Amino acid sequence: MPSGSSPLARTTPGAALTGAATDGVAPRSDGSEAEHDGPRPVAARPGRLRRLGALLRREAYRSLLAVVCGLALGLAFPPYDLWPLSFLAVTALALLVHGRTFRQGLWTGFAFGVPFLLLLLRWLHVVGWDAVVGLSVIEAVFVAVMGGGIALASRLPLWPLWGACLWVAQEWARDRVPFGGFPWGRLAFANAGSPFTPLAALGGAPLVTFAVALVGGMLAAALVRLARLTQDPAARTRHAVTTASAVVLAALLACSGLAVPLPHGAHDAGVPGSTGGGGETVDVAVVQGNVERPGMDFLGRPMQILDNHATATERLAAEVRAGKARRPDLVLWPENSSDLDPYTYPEAYERIDEAVKDIGVPVLVGALVDHPTKPGYVFNEGIVWDPRTGPGASYTKQHPVPFGEYVPFRAELSKVITRLQRIPRDFYPGDHTGVLKLGPAKLGDVICFEVAYDEIVRDTANAGARALVVQTNNATYGRTGQPEQQLAMSRLRAVEHGRAVVTAATSGISAVVAPDGTVVRRLPEFTRGVMDLSIPLRDNTTPADRVGAAPEWVLAMVGVLSCVAAVVLTRRGRGRNQRGLGEQ
Repeated sequence: MPSGSSPLARTTPGAALTGAATDGVAPRSDGSEAEHDGPRPVAARPGRLRRLGALLRREAYRSLLAVVCGLALGLAFPPYDLWPLSFLAVTALALLVHGRTFRQGLWTGFAFGVPFLLLLLRWLHVVGWDAVVGLSVIEAVFVAVMGGGIALASRLPLWPLWGACLWVAQEWARDRVPFGGFPWGRLAFANAGSPFTPLAALGGAPLVTFAVALVGGMLAAALVRLARLTQDPAARTRHAVTTASAVVLAALLACSGLAVPLPHGAHDAGVPGSTGGGGETVDVAVVQGNVERPGMDFLGRPMQILDNHATATERLAAEVRAGKARRPDLVLWPENSSDLDPYTYPEAYERIDEAVKDIGVPVLVGALVDHPTKPGYVFNEGIVWDPRTGPGASYTKQHPVPFGEYVPFRAELSKVITRLQRIPRDFYPGDHTGVLKLGPAKLGDVICFEVAYDEIVRDTANAGARALVVQTNNATYGRTGQPEQQLAMSRLRAVEHGRAVVTAATSGISAVVAPDGTVVRRLPEFTRGVMDLSIPLRDNTTPADRVGAAPEWVLAMVGVLSCVAAVVLTRRGRGRNQRGLGEQ
């Protein structure tokens, strides 16, 4: 039976007229039904294994295409950066599920999602390939449900629009569940340097995803119409006009971001002493102290990473005294730059204090701090360290990473997965944004993976941060592509909030991103270095800051409602057909 054919094709002529199945009954010549005299022969109905085999054979070619298209979407993301594949992969998936049933779309979406996420998240192999496969399969379930939804929505008029909303809905769900969500692999993050990027200033990452998916869906609609040119010669002109219109609209939408104004003078960022196009700036020094070896055991001996960052800061201070470098207004250290709690270990406190007093300006220090009242818990903090008064205000990471910084159901899972015992303590989440006063600047601190979560970065920008700092420690995933993926998120956030974003990493990639998303300075991975640069300070808010999460919620709800509408209309259509056949 051809895929997508009507269920009526699987019934006898009598059943087709009455709309009933023929299990256990036989039609009479007058249209009534009589029971079989005895048990129905087994050979009259294929077994489940035979039906499953037929299904696999029928779907094999389509599934193989879905796998290839999923891999193509993975190549759209860093470190490959083939961003046009993002909307072309959307086009391919829309064609593969067009006109299919929900179950067929579900399977095709899963076959598309698993290879995409395996390629995207392969950097997790440092932890173990089982972690790569497990997380990819869990995240692919969301893509599978989206595939089924797009199949349903393809029955409606304007189906590319509903499909784009379903892409947003899928990312909305992955951003929140399970355990606070894991938003890696959003279409927007593959377009941090494409013509779609400026749209982030209007509606954030969800609007970028929507635009990319809509362009892909419109190209799919054009190809569907193009196929009908040969199938329906009588309506060839109408199909040709519709095809051309879809292509033109897709091209206009793809270029619409170029009409969005971005901050002027952004390319002056990163030049010490520059004015950033006439606005206020602050001179910062970003210290990348490096680690001795990448991987799970990057920490090495106690105080080693701390000493690396303190020594690099003291060398900068010596160059300032020698007149070889400008004295910065503040210094930024990365996440975990102090591998010991400075409040518990006097040697760590003294080493930080020496370096801060030597440079003579406030330093943002990343440290793990013991929870004062809950034994076994730690804070992942950014601490403002003043050369005169010592440690002061701090920001605690609000979104610890499950199974990386804390273990859900620790007592039960650690018995089964002994590797989890390598995470001896759980990180305790903070409860406020990271707006901190460092010298003359009010900066917004975001720690590591938090840059992937819309609400954390948006709340920080709206709380008064004039520039954003991403303190991160990517030493575990060095040279795997993960640092490049995280830097792409920083680029998108810079455009979304109209602010400079500085990434301070222990082992790289440390970088400064101008408000227009341009990377103006960066340090390579696994090198020790200091970037001395100026960044613009901005008080203005973008439309994305003002509208908040509203576009994402609206688009996601529209996507879900389109599936409900498709189900309702399909059932009504079947009801009318059955009544019409019964009257005949």
